[in-house]
Amino acid sequence: MANTEATAIKTQPKQTQAGSERVHTWPGLVAKEFLCALLFLVVILLYSYYVDAPLRELANPGEPENPAKAPWYFLGLQEALVYFDPWFAGVVLPTFIIIGLMVLPYIDINPQGSGYYTFKERKFAVTVFCFGFLFWYVLILIGVYCRGPFWAWFWPWEQWTLAFPTPPPLWSLSTPVGALLLLAYFGLGMWLPTRIWKDFYQRLGIIRYSITVFLLLTMIGTILKIGLRLGLNIKYVLQTPWINI
Repeated sequence: MANTEATAIKTQPKQTQAGSERVHTWPGLVAKEFLCALLFLVVILLYSYYVDAPLRELANPGEPENPAKAPWYFLGLQEALVYFDPWFAGVVLPTFIIIGLMVLPYIDINPQGSGYYTFKERKFAVTVFCFGFLFWYVLILIGVYCRGPFWAWFWPWEQWTLAFPTPPPLWSLSTPVGALLLLAYFGLGMWLPTRIWKDFYQRLGIIRYSITVFLLLTMIGTILKIGLRLGLNIKYVLQTPWINI
């Protein structure tokens, strides 16, 4: 009898700090998600009934489309090809994104937020993820609304025309200067946080810290390189016979 009462007490929902009871995922959460999915499906069906899809004319091999744009979910990658070498934008960066998402559970040591969402307890993780997520969608929006014929830049309110100004010539940094800049960027980027946020470095450990900061520096460096291309017309920071960055 005592064991039965103890088991019943353990299985009762615990009280949270706000005083509300914890509920099970099924049916509490799943039922609400199912109703939201049905409502979203109804809205999409009504929208598709009254608004036609923006279909274009049939493809003509003799007159290729200009600009030739990928599906919207690949436009961020296509926009990145403007600023980077194809092997870097098409292989290296997507690989880093995939690997970074895969290693998140192994480099995240914060036990808070398991089963619920909170920004107060996970400021760094939530901020970095939202920043990268929004940055990718900014590239998609640029590809959709700001790229016209020959992938030239047009503001959304400008009409696409072939009579656009000739873009300025591009130039690349010399190999020694580019190599020094990359070494200084990653070297200082890896070292400075260990001096400024010592607690962050000690909690993560050298392996987790190195992976986290390297991925973060790569994301920030991508934005800096885009700024160098748009502001100073720099094509490559490091140009060698084997790789271009």
